[in-house]
Amino acid sequence: MSVPKRRKTSSKTKKGRSHQALKNPNYTKCPKCGASARPHYACIECGSYNSREVLKTRATKKAGQKAKKEAQAKKAQKTS
Repeated sequence: MSVPKRRKTSSKTKKGRSHQALKNPNYTKCPKCGASARPHYACIECGSYNSREVLKTRATKKAGQKAKKEAQAKKAQKTS
């Protein structure tokens, strides 16, 4: 196994690690709601990806729960 002939200086070490730095992610506008979203990721605000809803957001969950409760209330009124 090979062994380095000379010790690597701290500046050479840091220069070698320069490409490992974190980069800022790019953001684009969501075509559905206009919020900023990462490309190739589902929008956090509306839950859409590629013009389809793929995630249930808090707003859609609450709307679904509200509609379910209203449907149950109507069903209970009809039976009584």
